[in-house]
Amino acid sequence: MEPKILSGKEVSNSVYAALKGRITTLKSQSIIPSLAVIIVGEDAASQVYVRNKTRQFSNHGLFSDTITYPSDITQEVLLSKIYELNKNIQFHGILVQLPLPNHIDEDAIIDAIDPKKDVDGFHPYNLGCLAAGKPIFIPCTPKGIMRIFHHYNITISGKHVVVVGRSNIVGRPISILTSLKQANSNGTTTICHSGTDNISHYTKQADIIILAMGSLGYLKGDHVKEGAIVIDVGINRVTDNSPKGYKLVGDGDQLSLSEKVSAITPVPGGVGPMTIAMLVENTVEAAERTQV
Repeated sequence: MEPKILSGKEVSNSVYAALKGRITTLKSQSIIPSLAVIIVGEDAASQVYVRNKTRQFSNHGLFSDTITYPSDITQEVLLSKIYELNKNIQFHGILVQLPLPNHIDEDAIIDAIDPKKDVDGFHPYNLGCLAAGKPIFIPCTPKGIMRIFHHYNITISGKHVVVVGRSNIVGRPISILTSLKQANSNGTTTICHSGTDNISHYTKQADIIILAMGSLGYLKGDHVKEGAIVIDVGINRVTDNSPKGYKLVGDGDQLSLSEKVSAITPVPGGVGPMTIAMLVENTVEAAERTQV
C-alpha cells in the first residue's frame, strides 16, 4: 500500500486561511504585520528561499523588506543595521537569513535581535522559553512539523520519536516540542547525530522519524520499521536534465522508504511550505503582541 503523503502545501493553505481573520483585525487597527529580512552574499538557495518568503507575505497583504549586503560586509555594519531595525516600530519581525559568511559570528548576530522581533525563534531567550515548556516564538520548521502532525491527526503521545540532527534550527527544538507534557505532544524522544554510533539501531525502533541530517538520501527503507512515519526536513540539490538544471531531494530515499512507511512528507512540498507559513504566523503574532 502506498504511504500517505503529508502535504505541507495542503497544511500551509489551512494556516493561511486561519490567519486571514487575524490579519483583517490588525489592518482594521492600521497595523500591517511587517518583516525585515537581511540577506548577506550571493547564496543561490538563500535567495530563492527569501523570494518565496517575500511572495507569501505579499500574497497575504503583509509587508516585507529585503535588505541585501555583499558577502564582505563587516560584522559591525550588520550589527548596526540590526540595532536600527530593533528600534524601528514599522517592523514586527527581523530575520537574518542563514548561513552567514565565515567571518561573521552567527551567534552574535542572532543575540543582537530583539527577542520580541525574533520571529525565527533562534534567540537564546526564545530557545530558553521553549526548553522551559513556555514557548513564545517557536522556530519555524519545528513549529511547522508539529502543525503537520496536528492537521493529519498523528498522535505523538506514547510514541517513540527519533530525531536525526541536533541543530538549534530543527533538531533540538523539535526534540523539545515532541516531548513536552502536553496533549498534542508527550512522546518519548531520542536525538541522534553525527556522534551517534549505528543510528539505524534507533531509527528501526522509531514510530516517528524526523530527519534533519543534511545528508542526501541518508535514510533508507531498511533503516525503518514497517508502518513508521517519516518527516523529511532535508533539502538537497541534485543536478538533472530539467530546465532548471537540478531537482530537490530530501535526506531520505523516498523510493525505498515508500515501501515501508505508513506516511511521509514529500520533498519538495512537505516541510518547506510549512516553514514559510509559520514565519508568516510568527510575524502576525509579533504584530498582535505589540497591542497587548
